[in-house]
Amino acid sequence: MAERILQDIAEQNKRLTKAQINKNTEEKAEAYYNLGRAYCFLEDFHRAIEYLKQYLSIAEEVGDRAGAGRAYCQLGCAYNSLGDSQRAIEYHNQHLRIAKEVGDRAGEGRAYGNLGLAYHSLEEFQRAIEYHNQHLRIAKEVDDRAGEGRAYGNLGLAYHSLEEFQRAIEYHNQHLRIAKEVGDRVCQGKAYSNLGATYHSLNEFQSAIEYTNKYLIIAKEVGDRVEEGNAYEILGLAYRSLNEFQRAIEYNNRCLIIAKEVGHRAGQGKGYGNLGNIYLVLGEYQRAIEYTNKCLIISKEDGNRAREGIAYANLGVTYHNLQEFPRAMECHKKHLRIAEEVGDRKEKGHAYLNIGDVHQSLGDVLRAMEYYKQSLSNAEEISDRDGQGHAYCRLGSCYRELHDLKEAIECYKQHLRISEEIGDRMAEACAHSSLGRSFLYSDSLNEALEHFRCSVKLYDTIRASSISEDQLKISFRTKHQFAYTHLWQVLVMLERNDEALYAAERGRAQALLDALKVTYGLTSLSPRSIESEEEVRNISRKTTVLTVFLALHLKTINIWVLGKEGNPIFRQAEIEIGRKHEDSFTLLLDTVLKNIDSTHLSTRDDNQTSEPSQESTDFLQPLYDAVLGPIEDLLDGDELIVVPDGALSKAPWAALSETLRIRTAPSLTSLKVITDSPIEYHSKSGALLVGDPCLKKITDKRGNPIYGPLKYAKMEVEMIGEILKSQPLTGEDATKEAVLQRIKSVSLVHIAANGRPETGEIVLAPDPRWESDTPREEDCILKMSDIQAVKLRARLVVLSCPYSGQGEVSSEGVVGMARAFLFAGARSVLAALWAIDDEATMVFMKSFYQQLGSGESASVALQRAMKCLRDSQDYSAPKYWAPFVLMGDDVKIELEKESLRKS
Repeated sequence: MAERILQDIAEQNKRLTKAQINKNTEEKAEAYYNLGRAYCFLEDFHRAIEYLKQYLSIAEEVGDRAGAGRAYCQLGCAYNSLGDSQRAIEYHNQHLRIAKEVGDRAGEGRAYGNLGLAYHSLEEFQRAIEYHNQHLRIAKEVDDRAGEGRAYGNLGLAYHSLEEFQRAIEYHNQHLRIAKEVGDRVCQGKAYSNLGATYHSLNEFQSAIEYTNKYLIIAKEVGDRVEEGNAYEILGLAYRSLNEFQRAIEYNNRCLIIAKEVGHRAGQGKGYGNLGNIYLVLGEYQRAIEYTNKCLIISKEDGNRAREGIAYANLGVTYHNLQEFPRAMECHKKHLRIAEEVGDRKEKGHAYLNIGDVHQSLGDVLRAMEYYKQSLSNAEEISDRDGQGHAYCRLGSCYRELHDLKEAIECYKQHLRISEEIGDRMAEACAHSSLGRSFLYSDSLNEALEHFRCSVKLYDTIRASSISEDQLKISFRTKHQFAYTHLWQVLVMLERNDEALYAAERGRAQALLDALKVTYGLTSLSPRSIESEEEVRNISRKTTVLTVFLALHLKTINIWVLGKEGNPIFRQAEIEIGRKHEDSFTLLLDTVLKNIDSTHLSTRDDNQTSEPSQESTDFLQPLYDAVLGPIEDLLDGDELIVVPDGALSKAPWAALSETLRIRTAPSLTSLKVITDSPIEYHSKSGALLVGDPCLKKITDKRGNPIYGPLKYAKMEVEMIGEILKSQPLTGEDATKEAVLQRIKSVSLVHIAANGRPETGEIVLAPDPRWESDTPREEDCILKMSDIQAVKLRARLVVLSCPYSGQGEVSSEGVVGMARAFLFAGARSVLAALWAIDDEATMVFMKSFYQQLGSGESASVALQRAMKCLRDSQDYSAPKYWAPFVLMGDDVKIELEKESLRKS
């Protein structure tokens, strides 16, 4: 239908031009009126008003009273849609006066109906109902069945706003019955839409979805693309309320696609706004800002003040989460001003909440409480249960800060009760977590434990059942990680250390675990994919390799040692680095890395024993003392797996000991899935070797190359190629396209190339067919998303690239390239934590592959290659050999031994 409207606009513009040339006033007037109605349909109300005023001017000039009435009617509707309800009332009263004057009873009824809608916008619902009943009476009198149906529908909307939902449903069903009787499919669709919205308000979301799907079917049937987009938007809101975020994103994207196709600006604004809100809830703040700003721009251009205010609110909350408090306050005050201007009391209450949040974050708790109390009072006056719940939550946080824990607990209980009543699982999870913290601070540990358990269970269910995109899962879990952290901390305080381990484990690398299960065909994503405590318990008891699981809190490092006889052994240690509120573990790691960077070890004497030299371990001593020192008596054997936490996820673990072969894992359960993967899954032959891609086309703004050539990287892969009898990709052949084509089936992947310091993403050669001087990023940067999109069969991936072990630290561990390769199916990944010397790395890799070729596992090869450099004259400094870390399983690779001996 939108396409037809656009065609009609083109035809009316031709008609207008012709009428102006011929000075045909009647034709000109009709063209103006039709253009005004068409732009109203497209929700471009400012342009619609321009044309309708032109039509009104002509109608009044020629004395066409009926035509003037039509103009007043349409102008009133346009102004009401723009939020200017007072002006809308003026125009509708003009229409009503003319309709009475010319004896147009049907028009009189329409005027009453439109006045009802305008007073509805002003939240004067009883007055709106009076006008809609007058419309209904006249429609029955003149036998206007369509008008009667519209009146029923509008009465349903008014009673909906009064929260008399059952009565609203009765009126919407009356509207639906008449629409079916007269065969009006469009009005049937509108009735279904309104029924869906009412059931949504009753929190009967499945019924809401059912009716909206009927609305969608009709919209498709009649070819109304705008209404189809509206249906997708409503479905998106319903799934958002069910916390099924992935489906909500999908439907809002469909809404957005259609809105762009048909030029429906309002639909684009709603689509961008809803997507921004979803990404905000999921903790994807940059994406939230991007989408919300697009919504804001469209809302301003269209003059939609209400949506503009909501966009400011979402931007304010996002900036608040990013701790940009002045920007947040500015946005929230704009939101409040607009809410007051358009008379939206619900949004006014939300603005009070958000302004209070900023004051609280700035330390002005008493001022924050003033705003929260205003919000609560406002919510109670308009019966906004959701708003009441949020206000109680915020007041509880203030009382907790003021150490009035009894009052805080009462407020949080009110929040929980309301959340359960309206069926908001996210709010329930938040309320349980807040109650847990309050009971924790009041030393009521058992009560705290129960609430944290409930919170974690709800967050687990929402994440597992509602989100499928990896990055969204990570953001969601990171945003709510405090509930998982508090759960295991309370268990430690209760000396229930085994349970604490299982709780801490369930907070780790769950998105990776889900992906691995799908990769290896073990399960589909569902709430049941969450590991039970008993499953984690079995993993910890059956661990065969000595494993150290770390959990950090303030200045305390909590250590569980698995792989000994019986239950896990628990130890704690305090580290005295930094001031009270500083992250001690980040400071510890920074100290170690600075020592590494400044240390240049001398050549070791040929007669030196195999015992570790004091010189070679001093730089790592603080890390060793913090992690392995407390459990030194338990470190028997020669192999160790570390499941790190927080900042220590970026520590050079393999370099920590000369006698222990240390590798890392994101979590116990993910390691178990990797090591238990089907035997036939990983390839046993084939290699992809990539070295020194040609990067001369990747330049800065001045045309200077950003990356220099890697002479020894090319020699490195050529040396490995001789060992494996495999031709490497180098220079212009080492393109992203070529790598992704060959990477799927090989047993070994080795990439020696430049890496980005921030992300560890790998820089490959742009396609030589690319004619531009500045290749696009997607054509030459190998990103995490590129790797995660393919299914790997590699037993071992060696990332001989600077920073390939880097990334963002989250509940998943380090989210970077190494994790991406594990995610995609690699059994083991060797990566580098920092910038690596080109020539030293070639020497290191030669030793590494010699060990692999002699039948040793990756961890043994790594340990001996590090020793090779440590004992060398040129590369004994730790910065050359300490950055390499091994993640995942300890694998062996079958190499060509004869070729190896020749090398």
